[in-house]
Amino acid sequence: MSCAVEFDTIPRMFDRLTSRFAGANKPLLMVKSNGHYKGIAYTELRQQVELFALGLTSLGLRRGDRVAIIAENRPEWVIADQAIAAMGAVSVPVYPTMTARQIEYIFNDASVRFAVVSNQFQLNKIVRIAGTVPSLEKTILMGEPGGAGESAVAFADVMEAGARFQGEHPGHFAASAALVRPDDLLTIIYTSGTTGNPKGVMLTHQNLCTNIRAAADVIPFGERDILLSFLPLSHSFERMAGYYTGISCGATVAFAESVETVRDNMLEVRPTIVTTVPRLFERIQSRIVKQVDAGSPLKRKLFYWALGVGRAYAAARRTGVVPFSLSASHALAERLVFSKIRAKTGGRMRFFVSGGAALGREFGEFFEAVGFTVIEGYGLTESSPVIAVNRLDNYRFGTVGQPIPGVEVRIAADGEILARGPNIMRGYWNNPEATHEVIDGEGWLHTGDIGMIDAEGFMHITDRKKHLFVSSGGKNIAPQPIESLFLSNKYIEQFMLIGDRRMFLTALIVPDFDALREYADQAGITYATNRDLAAHPSITELIQSHITRIQKDLASYERVRRFTLLDRQFTVEEGELTPTQKVRRKVIEERYAGVIEGMYEGVN
Repeated sequence: MSCAVEFDTIPRMFDRLTSRFAGANKPLLMVKSNGHYKGIAYTELRQQVELFALGLTSLGLRRGDRVAIIAENRPEWVIADQAIAAMGAVSVPVYPTMTARQIEYIFNDASVRFAVVSNQFQLNKIVRIAGTVPSLEKTILMGEPGGAGESAVAFADVMEAGARFQGEHPGHFAASAALVRPDDLLTIIYTSGTTGNPKGVMLTHQNLCTNIRAAADVIPFGERDILLSFLPLSHSFERMAGYYTGISCGATVAFAESVETVRDNMLEVRPTIVTTVPRLFERIQSRIVKQVDAGSPLKRKLFYWALGVGRAYAAARRTGVVPFSLSASHALAERLVFSKIRAKTGGRMRFFVSGGAALGREFGEFFEAVGFTVIEGYGLTESSPVIAVNRLDNYRFGTVGQPIPGVEVRIAADGEILARGPNIMRGYWNNPEATHEVIDGEGWLHTGDIGMIDAEGFMHITDRKKHLFVSSGGKNIAPQPIESLFLSNKYIEQFMLIGDRRMFLTALIVPDFDALREYADQAGITYATNRDLAAHPSITELIQSHITRIQKDLASYERVRRFTLLDRQFTVEEGELTPTQKVRRKVIEERYAGVIEGMYEGVN
């Protein structure tokens, strides 16, 4: 499949899509309102985009101005994004989880002139920093009961102003959108990073449009598909794959109410495709296994029999030969077990697209066994973002697939992955030194990831270059594959390896407290809080026994010798995770410095 229309800029894509499907009886977006999902038609959304764009123009928006969007996934995010692009301005998406201080840095670095925010909570952040951001002129509030007040202009008021401007300047929207060129700057996306201030990645219309078209050529989005969107649109993966690429193929995008409601929203929307990060698969698998283990012995036996059949069936299908007896067993497993599991996602799921971080092989194999297809890809914000992806008819678990059309990939002498193509960013905003550090004279983007390409052209990601540990004994250790092993355990919720320039490896572990409480109740362990559980000797022995089993096939220098159980999760709000659930190692190492040093005490 491919895109539903031809385009070389985002405004041209939107114009041609909304024209093609103007009379179609299908929504472009879906949003939950008053307890039910309702659709927003192509024509309706186009009208809203035009009015908001002209409203911004009436406020003084000029080509090249930077406009921030701070909002959860909702139709107004799309309206603002398309309006900003059509007027030749530059969007600066900001995670709603960012603090006022972080927003202040971004606004000043990008000289943000307008900000569009979702609610009073986000507006309060802007109010706190307004005096220290001289470039900021207007804040627009998407809407809450009571209106915008004195601190902001209401979203609806901007659209009303746009309607008046439209009457006075007919044709202005179309003329402005037509002026946008492929090499114009579309957006500045600030990478969350793991240390220091974020860098503003400059992406042009050409960067995104070539990536959208290439992704659509190899990932079969279609006009009948419904995508459930819950990853932040401020992240390049969701914006390009779950939003731009989806609608470019004529698919419908439904917005989840929040990350916490995804399970319920799946049943309501019944999506056919979901773009997500590995954390979702970890949670789903953990939930399935918990429910099975809490069931009767017969149900447990039936599930694990079916899982074994599913694994064997998937392996046989890859060879092209499925014995009749295995096919019959699989049909029974499908009817008794797998169909019930898939029904919990709405029953229409064609495939998941996984990105943002490496997906453990065991998760891909587990979901394949129960009848879900997971397509894993790889990229960076700096590459718009997709570099490589597995295909539905050609995939390898444990890899991120093959490069997409138009993108070159090679491995440097030190193992670093390099990429080159029309999707590579223009550079970092206001930071030529950082740009020159990652894009060499021949146009190769130095990704910072270590990997290899096998004989069939599949890319394997080993780890982040900067995350490679070097033990005090001189051994190079890639933490990510080791951490993935432990994260598949039902008693482990989060796991961070420690060991750079150390004599041996240790770990900070956040247990799955639901699973621990079940174990403690069965074992007669007394507790009142999570802290009691994490500190109980019997729980420590339990985790130690699982660690010993998990790491038995690792090299001695890759094994965890000591660990500490924490009594709370790492969170985005506390700055310990990025918005896409990646661990900020430096932050956690500083926060738990005393605990970490304690694990190395008494060692000569």
